[in-house]
Amino acid sequence: MVKFTILLKRKASLSHDEFVAYHKMHHAPLFMSIAVVRATVRRYVQQHAMPVELPGLPPVKYDGITELWFDDVDALVGCFSDADYMAKIRPDEAKFLDLHGCDFIVSAETVIAE
Repeated sequence: MVKFTILLKRKASLSHDEFVAYHKMHHAPLFMSIAVVRATVRRYVQQHAMPVELPGLPPVKYDGITELWFDDVDALVGCFSDADYMAKIRPDEAKFLDLHGCDFIVSAETVIAE
């Protein structure tokens, strides 16, 4: 199983609450409406930053995290290069994300404890 983690930075024109609402209520259903997503994504989790400050740590620089699980790297690449994804989802991302402010990692999980 391959995990694609995206550290999300919102567009500067949106408040954090506007970003969260758009991500949950508009982007998620649109993303799930794409056939290749339904065929290849095994799990989809959204997480949104909470206004918590921790002593000695810098302020949070991301607004949220998206985690997506795929069977393998080929499925991930196929999903994100699909014509329907590129035509419908990529333009929607530009409506609420600062894509150049986001960070990404493709990884394999090692469970230490459950």
